[in-house]
Amino acid sequence: MKEFKQFDIVSDYSDHYFASSNLSLFGKKKYCFTNANSSVLKKIMQEWKILENNLPETIYVRVYDERMDLLRAVIVGAAGTPYHDGLFFFDFAFPPSYPNSPPNAHYHAHGMRMNPNLYSSGKVCLSLLNTWISEKEAEWNPCSSTILQVLVSLQGLILNEKPYYNEPGLSNSPNEMLSKSYNNYIFLLSCRTMLILLRKPPMSFEGFVHKHFCTRAKFIVQACRAYIKGCAIVGYYQDNGSHSSSTIEDSAEFKALMEELYPNLEIALTKNTASVIKSALTTDMKNAALGLHTTIEDSAEFKALIMEELYPNLEIALTNNTASVTTSALTTDMKNAALGLHTTNNVANLLEGTGKWFMRYWLMKNSGL
Repeated sequence: MKEFKQFDIVSDYSDHYFASSNLSLFGKKKYCFTNANSSVLKKIMQEWKILENNLPETIYVRVYDERMDLLRAVIVGAAGTPYHDGLFFFDFAFPPSYPNSPPNAHYHAHGMRMNPNLYSSGKVCLSLLNTWISEKEAEWNPCSSTILQVLVSLQGLILNEKPYYNEPGLSNSPNEMLSKSYNNYIFLLSCRTMLILLRKPPMSFEGFVHKHFCTRAKFIVQACRAYIKGCAIVGYYQDNGSHSSSTIEDSAEFKALMEELYPNLEIALTKNTASVIKSALTTDMKNAALGLHTTIEDSAEFKALIMEELYPNLEIALTNNTASVTTSALTTDMKNAALGLHTTNNVANLLEGTGKWFMRYWLMKNSGL
C-alpha cells in the first residue's frame, strides 16, 4: 500500500469547514494570502516547514496549494484513553491578522460532544486558541506560538486518559466512578464516529481512514467484545492477554448500547477490510501472488502486506456475512484449484483474479493441509 505522508500539499478544499472564509465580497482570496511578500503568507510558510519536520507520528496534516490559509489535521486516539484507535479531524483557518491572532479551529463533531472542550457544534475550547479563559502564559503568543503547538495540545490536553476532569472545577473534587462512566460514554461516541468516517471520510484522507481501520479492525473488535463482557476497563484493553480476568462492573446501559452498536461496527470494519485488501492487490501484486515476474517479488514490502497486514484482517472479514458467502463459494473444486489439481475454467479464472498464492495460503491455514 502507498504510504500516507504525515504532511502533504493537496488541491481540493471543497469540504473544508472554512472554505468560504477569508474571502472578499466578490469571492476572491484576500491579498495577504496571495502576495508573496505578505508577512502573513511568509509566516504560514514557516508553519508548513515546522509541521513537515516535527509532526508526532499520530498526527497527520494536509494543506492546500490554492488556499494557503486553510489546514486540516487528524489525530489518532492514543492507547490508554477512551479515544484509542479513533480518528479525530480538525479544520483550521489562518486569519488575515495571523500570527497576531490565533488560527480559527473547528472539530468534526458529527453532532457529538466528545470532550468538555469539544462541543457538538464543532467549537474547540483551548487556551492556546484564546477560546478559553486561562493564565496569560497559556494563551496564544504571536511571537512564539505555532499551529504545531495547537495540535500537540489537542492531543495531550484534550484527547487524554481522563477527559471527565477537563470540565472546569471537577479536577478539584475527584470522582473516579464518574470519570470511568464518562470514559465509557466517550468510547461509545468514538465508535459511532468510526462508522461515520468509514461511510464518508474527509477529503484528502480517504486512503488514510480506510487503511487505519483495516490495520486496527481486529483490535477494535476485540476491545469492544472485552468491554461488553466486562473483561477490561475502557481504554485499557490489551491484545496480549494481560487484561483483567475478573468481571468489571459497568452500567447495564453502557453494555446494552455497545451490544446494539457492535454488530454494525463489525460489519463496517469487515467491509472496509475487504475493500482495502481488494484494492491493494494491484496488477503487480497479483503477479507476485501468482509467482510471475514482478518488481516487488520477494520484497519485504510485499511479504509484510500479505503475511502480516492483509491476512490477519482477512480472517476478520470471514467471520460475519462475508464469511458465509465466501465459505459457500469455496467448494471442493476451488480447493483443488488452489492446490494445483484439476478444476473448471470458471474456478480457475476466479483464482487468477484473486491471487492463486493468496488463496492457497488461506486454504492451507484453515483446512489443515
